Amino acid sequence: MKGDFGLTNSELKLFKSLNTPAKIQDFINKIPINFEESGDSCYSPRMVLKNNRCHCIEGAILAALILRVNGYAPLLVDLTANDKDFDHVVAVFEKDGKWGAISKTNHYSLRYREPVYDSLKELVMSYFHEYFNDKGKKTLRSYSNFVDLSMFDHENWMTTDEEVWQIPEYLAEVEHFPILTKSQISCLRNADEIEIQAGKIVEYKSDKIKENF
Repeated sequence: MKGDFGLTNSELKLFKSLNTPAKIQDFINKIPINFEESGDSCYSPRMVLKNNRCHCIEGAILAALILRVNGYAPLLVDLTANDKDFDHVVAVFEKDGKWGAISKTNHYSLRYREPVYDSLKELVMSYFHEYFNDKGKKTLRSYSNFVDLSMFDHENWMTTDEEVWQIPEYLAEVEHFPILTKSQISCLRNADEIEIQAGKIVEYKSDKIKENF
């Protein structure tokens, strides 16, 4: 893979200016949410820039690319919920032997994680208590190992004008590790009402979509 990753000069200049995970997160936050008003999508990084919108996995894929341009491995981790909630995908990075994450979400929770976690599992568990649905049920159940997106380089995932469904499809198939036993699940306490109300706050709204996820 060439050093410019097939990016245009303007793309490369932009991404190199985002030379810390914090700057990448700030950039991802400023991209409006993709509410998929025209149907399900999985935009490539180039498509995200052209359309100026992304949802969680689209943002994670773009973040992984920008991390790669700045010397990090392009790693994703899949956080899986039970059937009462949505899964979430984050771009993870290692700095000084600690793990952090870049995340695209429309809510106050499930956001950026500072690189202060000793292991992937510790990083994942930092999301557990705030990972609840609109009824306050805590729903995070498992996580995948790291998926290095360089495995998709032959499919031009970084610059294609086609959608990159092969990435979420692969994430869904890789081994996932449960975080709770059945006994632990049966004893979970609901989130407090104030947490549930805070969870309804959204960063971006759509006039066409009733639930502004």
